[in-house]
Amino acid sequence: MHPVVTARELAALLTSPEPPAIADVRWSLTGPGRADYEAGHLPGAVFLDVDTDLAGPPGPDGRHPLLPKPAALQATLRAAGVSATTPVVAYDAADSSVAARLWWLLRWVGHPEVAVLDGGIAAWRAAGLPVTVDVSRRQTGTSTVGPGAMPVLEAAQAAALARDGVLLDGRVTPRYRGETEPLDPRAGHIPGAASAPYGELTDAQGRWLSPSRLRELAQRWGVGAAEIGAYCGSGITACALVLGLERAGVTTPARPAALYAGSWSQWCTDPARPVATGPNPG
Repeated sequence: MHPVVTARELAALLTSPEPPAIADVRWSLTGPGRADYEAGHLPGAVFLDVDTDLAGPPGPDGRHPLLPKPAALQATLRAAGVSATTPVVAYDAADSSVAARLWWLLRWVGHPEVAVLDGGIAAWRAAGLPVTVDVSRRQTGTSTVGPGAMPVLEAAQAAALARDGVLLDGRVTPRYRGETEPLDPRAGHIPGAASAPYGELTDAQGRWLSPSRLRELAQRWGVGAAEIGAYCGSGITACALVLGLERAGVTTPARPAALYAGSWSQWCTDPARPVATGPNPG
């Protein structure tokens, strides 16, 4: 399954002999989107909470650290009806910046059949496809997970990659420059990191740019032959950068970009770690 599917493609998949499990992961900085899910969601979709289902408790490893026990993710996936061969499609409100977190997590634990819905539920509705308020219940799955199938960076490795390779910062430009910081104790970016706002991956409707346009974007961000890593505020939207680079053909499933999972929310809490400000990597 391609990592990005359109609404029409997903509708066709839902009529196939082995339809995908659908995960509604709508979320924003103000909180999870359970109320949005209850007001209307894709038929068959289950709601997954980014804060509790797709991340560990906030702490020294950041605001959305990787699950400390993969068994917790395994239980979540089984409850969502996911078995070893079950395709999974995640969607959010529109731009895949949150859905990409589940895409990345499933790839990390060795479940490659996962995609995001291009344009999210907004594209689904725009295509005239149905939504429901019925709570979806699937037969319990048998998925078995084990982490390690996607590269992860620790803080020291992120610093080294910013110096010797390419480290992309997926946050909005004012946060990268250190002009504002609404969530974390220090403003700025990791020295040497390049600004790569995740919002540039999609168009005004939240739909992915074509692979050729994504390649042009990657070149503008300074991506070349060197090793690539990505981070953001807390490790959520950086997953969209990892997906976007693969969609562009800049990376491959066998050689993906690495994720600094702790991201800025971990980096900036240690006063010994340097911080750069302004428009340049520093």
